[in-house]
Amino acid sequence: MSGNYFTIEIQPAIPARLSRMEELATNLYYSWDRHYRGLFYYLDRELWDECGHNPKVFLRRVSQQRLAEAAEDRVFLDVYQQALVNYDIYHKELQGLPKVHKLNPERDLIAYFSAEFGLHESLPIYSGGLGILAGDYCKAASDLGIPFLAVGLLYRQGNLTQTIDGFGNQVSHYHPVELNDLPVEPARDAAGNEAYATVKLPGAEVHIKIWLAKAGHTNMYLLDTDVPQNSEADRAITYQIYPADIHNRFKQEIVLGIGGVKALHRLGIKPAVWHINEGHPTLQIVERCRELVAAGRDFQSALQEVASATVFTTHTPVPAGHEVYDLDLLRHYLTDQIRELGIREDEFFRLGADASGRFNMTSFSIRCSRFQNGVSRIHGRVASEMEKNIWQEIPVDDNPMGSVTNGVHVQTFLAREWVTALDDPGWHNELLTAGYWDRIDAIPDATFWSIHLSLKNALCRECCSLIEKRGRRNGLSQAQIKNQTGPLLENRDALVLGFARRFATYKRATLLFDDPDRLERILNNPIRPVILIFAGKAHPHDEPGKELIRRIHNFSLEPRFIGKVILLEGYDMALARRLVTGVDLWVNTPQYPMEACGTSGMKAGINGVINLSVLDGWWAESYNEENGWAIQPHESEPDLARRRALENKELLDALEQEIIPLYFDREPGYSEGWIRTAKNSMKTIIPQFNSQRMVMDYVNQYYSPALQTSRRLGADGGKPATALARWKESINTHWPGVSLRRMDDTQGAIQQGKELRIRVAVRLNGLQSGDIHVECLLGRKEERDGFTPHSCHKLHPVGTDKDETIYEVGFVPQLSGLVAYRLRAFPFHAHLSHPFETGCMKWV
Repeated sequence: MSGNYFTIEIQPAIPARLSRMEELATNLYYSWDRHYRGLFYYLDRELWDECGHNPKVFLRRVSQQRLAEAAEDRVFLDVYQQALVNYDIYHKELQGLPKVHKLNPERDLIAYFSAEFGLHESLPIYSGGLGILAGDYCKAASDLGIPFLAVGLLYRQGNLTQTIDGFGNQVSHYHPVELNDLPVEPARDAAGNEAYATVKLPGAEVHIKIWLAKAGHTNMYLLDTDVPQNSEADRAITYQIYPADIHNRFKQEIVLGIGGVKALHRLGIKPAVWHINEGHPTLQIVERCRELVAAGRDFQSALQEVASATVFTTHTPVPAGHEVYDLDLLRHYLTDQIRELGIREDEFFRLGADASGRFNMTSFSIRCSRFQNGVSRIHGRVASEMEKNIWQEIPVDDNPMGSVTNGVHVQTFLAREWVTALDDPGWHNELLTAGYWDRIDAIPDATFWSIHLSLKNALCRECCSLIEKRGRRNGLSQAQIKNQTGPLLENRDALVLGFARRFATYKRATLLFDDPDRLERILNNPIRPVILIFAGKAHPHDEPGKELIRRIHNFSLEPRFIGKVILLEGYDMALARRLVTGVDLWVNTPQYPMEACGTSGMKAGINGVINLSVLDGWWAESYNEENGWAIQPHESEPDLARRRALENKELLDALEQEIIPLYFDREPGYSEGWIRTAKNSMKTIIPQFNSQRMVMDYVNQYYSPALQTSRRLGADGGKPATALARWKESINTHWPGVSLRRMDDTQGAIQQGKELRIRVAVRLNGLQSGDIHVECLLGRKEERDGFTPHSCHKLHPVGTDKDETIYEVGFVPQLSGLVAYRLRAFPFHAHLSHPFETGCMKWV
């Protein structure tokens, strides 16, 4: 048969009774309200899966007959009406606004810029964990009623679809999306016209269409260069997420950063605080400074004001995660912008300088912001160490880099079955109330175990379907497919371990296989069977990551591991939701301290799945010996092979000696000890590691201080910012000649309760006495950690001696025994956002 195939979509007419289904399909609130998504599932489960869980596509393809039946189905109509009630209440009432935060919705708007957002698989503008985190952040901001918006890019090719061939090779598929399929609409200006912005590129002005996606109360503005006004090359700028071509990557960052600022101004939106999520959007700082310079300010004054309203979050200690560019590339693309700032190229380049002599977007972000953080306590310390050269004289523990530990959006990832078990329609309003979650203990153990088994069985069925689909495509026989699915179907009592995340080398997905003979004995114990499920993608250009997938594939085909080691393909948000609710144990084996935070274990833990993880990232904060198991990192071991061997042994020891015996200790038909640990997991992780807590940490630790500082600096036409800029220039000029010396004789001992007096002479080298603070830190000298301060005492200027200013303090030490103290001086100004932001400090 010859000839072409033509396709046409026969679209139904939505019955009047169901007319608001189309409204529900265009607000990403569906991405975290499962009852709301359940409407589409109820209408046609198979079509819902075929449409990739996309409500807009679903409503165009569902049969007219099915809609007509639903319009007369009392059960469906009851569920539909309840979904509408919930939707309307959510969008009309900003619950919690007065009691949770004090941000003013009229003037305290937060603008959150990110290169990716992962709210749901139906809007594929994300690549991995950074995007999922950003999506959860938008949802939590909506739930809390934060005055908040998001800015990103609208990719035609976003998240890749993965298959794995018969040799274990990852095959990446990009499927261009149709705009009509996405829950977006054109953003409009005050006059009601579709809104556009422009950015300058060499030899061209690039036009950017602004799209609006709604996620509950959160407006997301997505930028798109694929418009007729642009050349073919410029239309492709926003085509694919994280393109390999370095020039296109940098153009994307110009569109996101500079274009994002212009887009908001085109819409008449004036944020008060600007949050940069990783370094990709950091060129927004250039445009914001340029605007102030164009209004008559000098660059340094503009920078102080802009930086004071900027929060920067770094997400990874992995060098490849930090954007670095050659200076020639910046000259090519930013010459006009730098000129408009009124500064020389070398001045601009110094703001992003790193040890390599190139331009580091992370370094630039830090130098041009006043509020910076990592994404867990450990990562905050690691980031402080990584970026210490920005504050060269400040001890690592004191520099401005802070931390906010990530959280996950519980409403998105908590299984519906657990929501039903909570038996409280207002549970989602209690995410910041730790004591509320003790109610999990009230769920009967038998009920708790029954819920878990139902979720586990659903996962096993899904896994078998995926295994069969992949096997048939790769030419396996039915017998070979059955060998792989048999243990999942036949050993319903097996302990199922899950490992699902991006395949990057530092995550050490193959650590379990370092002692394959011992692992074989564990997995193939006929009385206590164990199954390992792996899923995840490697970055398309990460060959070592793809090699990890091949290695696991090869292990899964060894006769001793067939059906016991399962590698799933097509890892996406839908499969992730299934995995984190259905396995028994969540395994995480990163190389310490490379796991900045990690959120997959949180998603598992809130669903009663117990964690077994290296004490890195978030788990180092959560683990309490009663909510899971920990692998102690051997970071002091210099030999990486030896270190890996030690941690592999601890991992298998924990499985063999603690975890497996507890799981199979089923005296009343289930393990009471296992359920106790699972309940502790939920009780501790839900209130501590949810995204509402994360957002409120940013509000309290960063947004509120940024609002205060930026308004202070921007007052009176920016005169305080100008004064601060001139003061910093003076400090930079004179500080190298500042010196300190002790004037009084050091005392070896004093009586308890007596005053300790200290005098220090400071050569100010042209500075004023009020330009610096001199302090005495009193504490104890620790053998391992150096010095631990207990109290701080400020010295005050009391006179001069020739070219030195005398500072003095007297205080009664509150410590006893052998103590230590240190004396330091650093620049101080009332308008500083952080006392050590100048990076200057001297010690006696």
